[in-house]
Amino acid sequence: MNNKIFNNWDVIAKGWYIACPSRDIPKGKAKSLQICGQQIVFFRGEDGKIRALDAFCPHLGTDLGIGKVEQNQIRCFFHHWRFDETGNCTNIPCQETIPKKAKLQSYATDEKYGFIWVYPDAVAESGVAEFDELNGKDYMALADQPLTRNCHHHICMMNGIDAQHLRTVHKINISMELLLEENETGNIIDFTLRGEFPSTTLREKLGQKLLGKSYEYTMRYADGCLGLLTIMKNVKFFPPLHMIYAYTPVDGKYTRIQPIYVTEKRRGVLGWVTARFLLLCTRLAYYLLRGEDGQIYDNIRFNPNAILEIDTPLVKYMNYVDTLEVSKWSIKTLG
Repeated sequence: MNNKIFNNWDVIAKGWYIACPSRDIPKGKAKSLQICGQQIVFFRGEDGKIRALDAFCPHLGTDLGIGKVEQNQIRCFFHHWRFDETGNCTNIPCQETIPKKAKLQSYATDEKYGFIWVYPDAVAESGVAEFDELNGKDYMALADQPLTRNCHHHICMMNGIDAQHLRTVHKINISMELLLEENETGNIIDFTLRGEFPSTTLREKLGQKLLGKSYEYTMRYADGCLGLLTIMKNVKFFPPLHMIYAYTPVDGKYTRIQPIYVTEKRRGVLGWVTARFLLLCTRLAYYLLRGEDGQIYDNIRFNPNAILEIDTPLVKYMNYVDTLEVSKWSIKTLG
C-alpha cells in the first residue's frame, strides 16, 4: 500500500498539536518547546493570550524562550530585537530601520482541555476539535500522564476502529455495524460502531444487565493527530464517557500520546462529585485496555498485505489520512 501521508515520518499534516499545560506559561512569561521537530517559542501577553513563533531570532539565532515579554510582544535576550504576534520585528535598539528579513513564522494557537495547542500555520480554519455532546457546554477535563509508543501515530490511532481486535485481544465478542461521516472540509471523520451484546458468557450476560442489549461508541479523528473517543452511548445508568488522545510524532522514531478525560461540568457540590466520578470511570475504562494494546503497538511492523472485509474501517481511515493537507513542518514536499 503506497501512502503519501499515512505512516510517513517525513510528513506532518496540518492539525492541532499539543504543546504543554496552560498553567506552564503564566501571563508575561515565555517558553521554548520542540513540537514535531520544530523549536517554537510560546509567550503569554499581558492580555492573557498565548502567541507562538519560530523560536530562533532571525538576527543571530538566539532562542527567544529566554527573552522578555513586553506587553503582547517578545524581546530577544541577546540584542533586544522585539517581535509581535505576527512575527514582524517592531524594534531594533541600535537603529530605526528594520531589515525585510527580520521576520519570524507565526503559528495559530488554541487553549482547550487545560492545554495549549499549536497549528503549523499562521491561521487555522477552526479550533481544536470538540465532542458533539459537549458542544457549547462547560466541561471539566482531567489530564493523565503522557505515554509513548514505538510506532507512528497513524498506526496507534487505528486501534479505536479495529473491530477485529475487540474480539481477539479484549474478548469483547460484539458484531459491529459501521457508520461513517465526514465533515465538509475533510479534516474530521467520525466512525460510529454499534452492535448487540451476545449473551453466551457470564461476562456478556452481566454486560447486558448493566448496560442494556446494545452497545455503541464513536471515534472522531481530527487532522490525523487527534482522537476523540465517546463510549457508553445509549446505555443504561451511565451518561456517555469522553476521552481524548493527542498524538505527537517525536524524532521520527516514536509517538507521544497525551490522554485527557472530559465530562460536562455540573452545578453544586453533588454535581462536582458526579463529574469527578465520571472522569475516574473514564480513566478506569482507558486503563483496562491500555496495557493489552501497548504490547501490540510497541512491537509492530505495519505492513498490510492481506486486508479482510472486517478491516474496512482501517482502510477508510488510511484513505482519509492521505487526503489531509501537508504542513510546512514536513521534511519534504510530496509530489
